[in-house]
Amino acid sequence: MTSIVAVTAHDVRFPTSLSMDGSDAMNKDGDYSAAYVVIHTDDPEVKGYGFTFTIGRGNDLCVEAARQRGLPLIGRDVDEAVADLGGVYRDLASDSQLRWLGPEKGVVHLAMAAVMNAMWDLAARRAGKPLWRLLVDMTPEQLVDAADLRYLSDALTRDEAIGILTDLAPTRAERIADLEERGYPCYTTSAGWLGYSDDKLRRLLQEAVNEGYRHVKLKVGANLDDDIRRLRIAREVIGWDANLMIDANQVWDVPEAIEWMKHLAEFKPLWIEEPTSPDDVLGHAAIRAAVAPIGVATGEHGMNRVLFKQFFQAEAIDFCQLDAARLASVNEILSVFLMAKKFGVPVCPHAGGVGLCELVQHLSIFDYVYVSGSLENRVTEFVDHLHEHFVNPTIVRNGAYVLPTAPGYSAQMFDESVATYTFPEGAYWASR
Repeated sequence: MTSIVAVTAHDVRFPTSLSMDGSDAMNKDGDYSAAYVVIHTDDPEVKGYGFTFTIGRGNDLCVEAARQRGLPLIGRDVDEAVADLGGVYRDLASDSQLRWLGPEKGVVHLAMAAVMNAMWDLAARRAGKPLWRLLVDMTPEQLVDAADLRYLSDALTRDEAIGILTDLAPTRAERIADLEERGYPCYTTSAGWLGYSDDKLRRLLQEAVNEGYRHVKLKVGANLDDDIRRLRIAREVIGWDANLMIDANQVWDVPEAIEWMKHLAEFKPLWIEEPTSPDDVLGHAAIRAAVAPIGVATGEHGMNRVLFKQFFQAEAIDFCQLDAARLASVNEILSVFLMAKKFGVPVCPHAGGVGLCELVQHLSIFDYVYVSGSLENRVTEFVDHLHEHFVNPTIVRNGAYVLPTAPGYSAQMFDESVATYTFPEGAYWASR
């Protein structure tokens, strides 16, 4: 019997603020960070790796919360745990004292994501499969048993969830073969950070076009004249037949968002992302009605499945941008995928952060193969930052994610990277 003997959490921070990578109208100086969790067993070859994403100060709070979240796992039999990840999730979620600090939002929910991401990584490693393959090999009943459907029965019942998965189960192999041939389409945000100069913007946009991207995203919202100038540059470089998306990162009030978008509509953006508070369902609905046919996208700060339920029910968004490290891992993400399918909203996951691309590639592959069955209006974010710190980094060719083949959730960082960038005692931070 192999047992879990420890759950460690590490405060890993990368100094991205120095190069303005990740800069936007709301978050001007983020240092991409991870509350990085390792599940240790009494077999040194058997471990699970996971994380949640932050942008610097406060990452230590997530680290401590993750340590607290992981304590109930110690002593559990590995094979029993990975065979019932729905049960493990519900056990951790039932900790009423930690739940009080949320519930199901904020630091404790980010910590839940980190720990359960590590558990799903452990399960996939134990099975010798990449996570997407582990998921697509599960039966509809197994997936629904793992999903968190609590508070959702007015929007999605268990029988409906099983029905959605059952419908596509017989044709999974066809879509896997399709992805093996052409990959899963992605867009790049790497050219469009708000702190970049016009010359750098132009150069990176041209590189994106040369690399085969048909979708690019720019940050907006700090200054209208700057936005108009930068979007004009974007259209000059990528042309009018490519897709251009824009992201305000929550900086506007509802009337301001509507007015601002009147000035940016001439550039024909596919969507405006996070135009206002991420919790304002009715605000998003009002903006959507006012800016159509431009789409409205949100979700990277979607705190839990209940908020997504309300976005779907209110017809408030055109694109669902769930986050692999803000929702409570695969268990909660499954529920959002299933609701999105029922309500006809394409899922285009957020991946603008350290390690998120490594995670979301698995999720988007699973969605296409087993839930949506379609690539129409679906494209997943890619940012070309910090992949060198991961043992199995994501691979993108011709604007598409290549299917990962290594066992696990692609979440493992190199030990040297963790040691160097652990805050504050790692070699990098100790020297500054």
